[in-house]
Amino acid sequence: MDSDSLVILLVEDDQAHAEIVRRCLSGVGLANRIVHVEDGQAALDYLFREGHFADPATSPRAALILLDLRLPKVDGFSVLLRLKEDSTLSRIPTVVLTTSDDEADVVRSYENGAVSYLVKSADCARFTMQMEAFGAYWMTWNRFPN
Repeated sequence: MDSDSLVILLVEDDQAHAEIVRRCLSGVGLANRIVHVEDGQAALDYLFREGHFADPATSPRAALILLDLRLPKVDGFSVLLRLKEDSTLSRIPTVVLTTSDDEADVVRSYENGAVSYLVKSADCARFTMQMEAFGAYWMTWNRFPN
């Protein structure tokens, strides 16, 4: 997939975390489009093209989803489960990006179809390093299906 057309859906209710993710992914030199939504219902609306995300021309299919677990309206586990139950959307790699290091959350995320589980560091500099390394791996080395 051409990196210029790669759409990343960032589902994150913390504006500071969202800004770090955007800045770091842009910092690896790729011109990806990052669509940011702040709650689980907005994520489902985007993924299922409902509400103001109904037009595919303005809401292109995500190639990668970065999903927080602790979200307003609909939690990340529910978003992940709905996503993986849909045959069209289930192939989109979904990376859980959360502050929870609870083993039960890790297990539940993988059982529900997450391809990776990243615990956000509370230290801003370390979180920035995590996102830079993540961006380099996923955007440079990983292969996405067409």
